[in-house]
Amino acid sequence: MMGDWRGKGALALTALLALAAGILLFRTLGADRGVEPGAAAAAVSRGPAGVSGSGDSGPAEAPTRPIPETLPDFALATVEGPLRKLSSFGQPSLVVNFWATWCAPCRREIPLLKSLRAERGSTGVEVVGIAVDFRDDVLAYAREIGIDYPLLIGEQDGLAAARAFGMDMVFPFTAFADRQRRIVALKVGELHADEAAFILDIVGEVNSGRLELAPARTAIAAKLRLLAANRAETPAGAASEPGT
Repeated sequence: MMGDWRGKGALALTALLALAAGILLFRTLGADRGVEPGAAAAAVSRGPAGVSGSGDSGPAEAPTRPIPETLPDFALATVEGPLRKLSSFGQPSLVVNFWATWCAPCRREIPLLKSLRAERGSTGVEVVGIAVDFRDDVLAYAREIGIDYPLLIGEQDGLAAARAFGMDMVFPFTAFADRQRRIVALKVGELHADEAAFILDIVGEVNSGRLELAPARTAIAAKLRLLAANRAETPAGAASEPGT
């Protein structure tokens, strides 16, 4: 009996150590992939046609599962504490940004996301940040830099939310959805102002009925590839964007 108890205790301790090691490995691998300048994806297309990502350089970090046609729904903790569902945001155009405090490209995007909400909020655009990180770290950083758009926060449940988009440990990534909550575009890697403006203009056209979803996705994928190619040809430091 004593041997059985000790054996079960050893197994439980091993499981706890494995969980702690997994969380540490997630943060370490994520930091390695996210902090590298230009470690964004180049032209991926998985799942819905035209749902793409583009970046400055380097190979694509492709989703491991198909990207869903529509926004998955899930509930995560808010800054205030209570859980909130992603489906509770009712604005016609939704920008869902997955990020973490230890990810340098994620941090660089935040001023752009704030400006998008300020400039386009009156036209029905809402930005929602999904922080896949430790809650205390997120709250401290959000206060420090003044994030003023809604945040949903989760650790393991945040990872599960990312997986629902077909994504794993690659941050940042941003999904753009229309009023029917169809994913019009998914950008993997750091979001730039010219990309965001083009995508949101296209989402507006889809919402108005002037453009069908399939050609909208195709147009966005082509534009992101062009912008990524142009950015790769621009000497470092020759041009800058607001918020970078």
